[in-house]
Amino acid sequence: MMKKQSIFSTLNRDIPSSIVVLFVALPLCLGIALASGAPLFSGLIAGIVGGILVGAISKSAHGVSGPAAGLAVIILTALITTPFETFLLAVVIGGIIQIILGFLRAGIIGYYFPLSAINGMLAGIGIIIFIKQLPFAFGYDGEWKGPDYHACMSDGNTFKALMQYFEHITAGAVIIAIISMAILLSWELYLTKKHKFFRLIQGPIVVVAAGIIFQLLTKSFFSQYHLSHEYLVHVPVANSVSSFFGQFTFPDFSQIGNKEVYILGVTIALVASLETLLCVEATDKLDPHKRVTPTNRELFAQGAGNIVSGMIGGLAITQVIVRSSANVQAGAESKISAILHGFFLLICVAFVPGILNLIPLPALACILLMVGYKLAKPALFVKQYRLGWEQFVPFIVTILGIVFEDLLIGLALGCCVGSATILIRNFKNSHFLHKQTSDGKQQIKISLSEDVTFLNKGAIIKELAAIPNDSYLTIDMSKCASIDYDVREAIGDFIISADDRNINVKVIQPLGRSSAKEEIYSKKLDKWVYALPVQSNPSTD
Repeated sequence: MMKKQSIFSTLNRDIPSSIVVLFVALPLCLGIALASGAPLFSGLIAGIVGGILVGAISKSAHGVSGPAAGLAVIILTALITTPFETFLLAVVIGGIIQIILGFLRAGIIGYYFPLSAINGMLAGIGIIIFIKQLPFAFGYDGEWKGPDYHACMSDGNTFKALMQYFEHITAGAVIIAIISMAILLSWELYLTKKHKFFRLIQGPIVVVAAGIIFQLLTKSFFSQYHLSHEYLVHVPVANSVSSFFGQFTFPDFSQIGNKEVYILGVTIALVASLETLLCVEATDKLDPHKRVTPTNRELFAQGAGNIVSGMIGGLAITQVIVRSSANVQAGAESKISAILHGFFLLICVAFVPGILNLIPLPALACILLMVGYKLAKPALFVKQYRLGWEQFVPFIVTILGIVFEDLLIGLALGCCVGSATILIRNFKNSHFLHKQTSDGKQQIKISLSEDVTFLNKGAIIKELAAIPNDSYLTIDMSKCASIDYDVREAIGDFIISADDRNINVKVIQPLGRSSAKEEIYSKKLDKWVYALPVQSNPSTD
């Protein structure tokens, strides 16, 4: 058991870890805001609130919260028809719902979704992020949220938008994209495996630095490749404390009666809660000390964070696996690392926004391309395929639903298909049939499984109907913990008709944990002719 340590005793590991997380979080906060079609400043606000407030309330040792790629598609779709201030109100409502879920002890809800559908959800989100960011990585020649963007997105056709965007290519952006992808792939495939230094300085921050250097060099020496302001980050620069706080956006409470706001709020709450709970489970597995995060407390922390984030103009917050895993890999020992990264992020936004505004959007788009690829990498498809059709079919259905419709429809379809596979498996696994021939007569034994429900009734009736005439049948219920009345009635009906087919039926009924009762029914006497206790096998009880 790990000894309880004071906050200050772990600072020597938490401070360096917080800097690593900052380098990962800064470009991702901007990139996810970009992918969401929201003001970039809103992504930074969500990162600050997720670090400081959620980190302080949560009891997760390594979890880091902030804007998440998993919500980008929902936000992107919502902002096409919903003003940003109205969206912020939905974030606040979503936070309130999360707090209620925490009090209702709904932290266990994440365990009730099929893993195949969850993997499909993440892969579908990754595919959409990849497709949406690809044109911007190569310099789509227009404003980030220009009329062409809205026209394509309002059609809901991702592929139509993709083809239209590729009609506009910018040379400088292509160069930045090539450099950025080369850096990210080098870090991912080679450098981080060679030296600890390259795990300390993460690839995304190097990409951001390279983009800034490219802008400075091309401005002075290669003006034909210099990117204009529409291709750069737009973080408001404050000249004073009052102007800094004036940058924050507040919810439009006049829309409190709008039912669409509540639908969006419920959607944000459910998806954010699910993504958080899945991240908590994954992060706890990475913890060298195997500490377990209280999930209900985590829902409360996330809800409080979303209320505050929505109130001051930030995106919705979840616990996020990329930053959390980076925190673990950097050697963090406590949640102080996550809290400190939030403070460092606030310092960057407050004091060096001019440097942030030199970051090219194509560089951020490449970072998001890598995020999308990791969520939907080919190895995941191969793994799901090798697990069999029961895992692969719900996985693919979820992806198709998300890519061609939306996230909720895709997840619902995946869960329905996943549930159907469970029903099919349950239908098949209700019993085991064994046949042998002795003295010229077939001896058949049907052993029922531990739990037999009405869903198994059809399979058992079909099996009983196939029993040949003039045979001996043993129905072994000794291992059954529960048998639905529907199944008992079906077996009883068969036993009554068995004499007409000259089928001798023996039933072994469950009787306690240590023994069972063997019974034989005679239609002529209309009763069980004898009951004999039969010792159960302790190893199979």
